[in-house]
Amino acid sequence: MAQKPTLTKTEEIKRVIPLAGGRKLPLSRPLVMGVLNVTPDSFYDGGRYNSVSAGVHQALRMQEEGADLIDIGGESSRPAGIYSEGATPVDEEEEKRRVIPVIEAIRRETDVCLSVDTYRAGVAEAALDAGADIVNDITALRGDERLGDVVAARGVPIVLMHMKGRPQNMQLNPSYSDCVGEILDFFAERLTCCDVRGIERRQVIVDPGIGFGKRLSDNLEILSRLGRFRELGCPVLIGASRKSYLGQLSDTMSDPEKRLSGSIASAVMAMLHGADILRVHDVEPTVQAIKVVRAIREVV
Repeated sequence: MAQKPTLTKTEEIKRVIPLAGGRKLPLSRPLVMGVLNVTPDSFYDGGRYNSVSAGVHQALRMQEEGADLIDIGGESSRPAGIYSEGATPVDEEEEKRRVIPVIEAIRRETDVCLSVDTYRAGVAEAALDAGADIVNDITALRGDERLGDVVAARGVPIVLMHMKGRPQNMQLNPSYSDCVGEILDFFAERLTCCDVRGIERRQVIVDPGIGFGKRLSDNLEILSRLGRFRELGCPVLIGASRKSYLGQLSDTMSDPEKRLSGSIASAVMAMLHGADILRVHDVEPTVQAIKVVRAIREVV
């Protein structure tokens, strides 16, 4: 059985992610980050929300369902595989064209916390100007040297994700001798990079990168040993929703639509092992599952 986090309730309540302008995201419970891909080719919901009106409608729906954050992405990182080709990279101007109008429109409707899923400094700057609060970088500041400076200057949180390779080749025979240990070493080096760039540790969130250059066994090891990542002293984000490792386990490789149950199971297990933020496509059932599990744990 998963162990409860070692922090006391008082310490848990005090844990927060500081946002620009004095706002804060409390971490007294797991936060749910709703995924909003304004792309034509994301692996699960590509093409569903790639208009401003559709994106705003989905964002407001996810907020109503209980999302604490909305993560908006304009470039798919879908890997190449048996059932699909890899996503096509886009240039900076196209990425801006996709995400900036959506962020602006959402911000006019609500003050929900918004994250921009980008590794480009120019996109991040424009997104922050448009109302985004957090930068979610799948390259962990390796994709654009200027991004670290933008994050430091704006005083905003950043998600650093581990990825072996690039989206176009990350699932072509990845291997590790010690998956969790190697990822921890990666984050230690990246945190030092943040220190050098002037990014405060309290504004760094780490994401071990489920499905990003990982074998099935690696993904399972990360989830089962998630408590190790709490040792870094940063909030831990897990994005396991609808991913192909769930297809491997449930014989649904050809159809991400059939992976909801596995996604909920992964979210619950990640929460039990110490995840602070759950990045999901299906907000309402995830929020319900978290509420039930937390209620049960309170009386154990």
